[in-house]
Amino acid sequence: MTPAGRELPDQRRAVILSALVRNGSGRIADLARTLNVTPTTVRRDLALLEAEGLIERLHGGAKAIVGPESPTGIEGVPAGTTGWTGRPGARLAMFVPALDFYWPTVARSAEATARQHGLQFLLRGGSYESVDERPTLRPIYDSPDCVGVITAPNTDSPQADEVLEWIEAQATPSVLVERQASLASTGLPLESVTTDFPLGAAMAVRHLLALGHRRLALVSTPTSPHAAGIASGFSRTCAEQGLAAKRAPVFDIPDNRQTGFTAALEDVIDRLTSAGVTGLLVHSDREAMSLAQQLEARGLAVPQDISLVAYDDEVASLFSPALTAIRPAREAIGRTAVDLLLARLADPGRTVHRVVVSPELFVRDSTAPPQA
Repeated sequence: MTPAGRELPDQRRAVILSALVRNGSGRIADLARTLNVTPTTVRRDLALLEAEGLIERLHGGAKAIVGPESPTGIEGVPAGTTGWTGRPGARLAMFVPALDFYWPTVARSAEATARQHGLQFLLRGGSYESVDERPTLRPIYDSPDCVGVITAPNTDSPQADEVLEWIEAQATPSVLVERQASLASTGLPLESVTTDFPLGAAMAVRHLLALGHRRLALVSTPTSPHAAGIASGFSRTCAEQGLAAKRAPVFDIPDNRQTGFTAALEDVIDRLTSAGVTGLLVHSDREAMSLAQQLEARGLAVPQDISLVAYDDEVASLFSPALTAIRPAREAIGRTAVDLLLARLADPGRTVHRVVVSPELFVRDSTAPPQA
């Protein structure tokens, strides 16, 4: 007798079918717990059982088909396939760390895509400082109407690993948005869609170099979940283009809403000027605009003295001078997150996808060749 959870695939599916026939129906989470396997494995087994006409998948589980009069497929979907049932009231949920600045465009795109597929949409917001999103997420996952969840948990918190394991254990499928993560217990990746933040930094560096700048710097807020990716793209591209680290320093500053921001900004400007920096990448828009204003107060003009590229392009074009910026494809991010969920619903056993979306560079008035 093999240990629980160690059955061969055919044996495991036989156990699942037996349980569904005996009980009438079963939840994915309960079956996974009984068999000591992941919910993804159970979803894959259920997909195969349904393809054989032996079960019918339900939201969060399945039921046995016990007679020839029972349905062999889902309305609107060919028999032998799986997918969203199309039942009235079904919805996708989205949980993001803030409901302002970066996220509204992502959420609006996700909502529009969900509604195109006849799904309602639920949006909830949290905080970048959250260490455990489970209390907010639990009622979302427990809702019988929810067929999928798009979420952006804090992957840097002390409880991040536990939260991610919990998300993956839910019967309702999930997609991480602007986050990439793997399970600490197995190393397996979670489905996700993210901006290629290192590529965006590389695009900014190449733009400044093409203008003739040879002393660059990055100013970034380390509390941002994307700071590490931007810094790696910046430093790597500078090194590839022959700029030594001392000619391409990275400066950390607090978020512009935090105490000490102004003093930190003044210190960074002192270091920029003493290093002779003429080309600057700043993450994000708010910090970029504050830095440009402080430069102006110190008698330094953008772009005459320092060319400046902002990373985010939420409001960069409204500043004077309009800021050259790297813009993540926020609409594509929201749309792709929904597409990934729908694909997972249609094929629960498919390979995990990690989609990376390229940002764009918008050249405006804040960058120019360095003065002789």
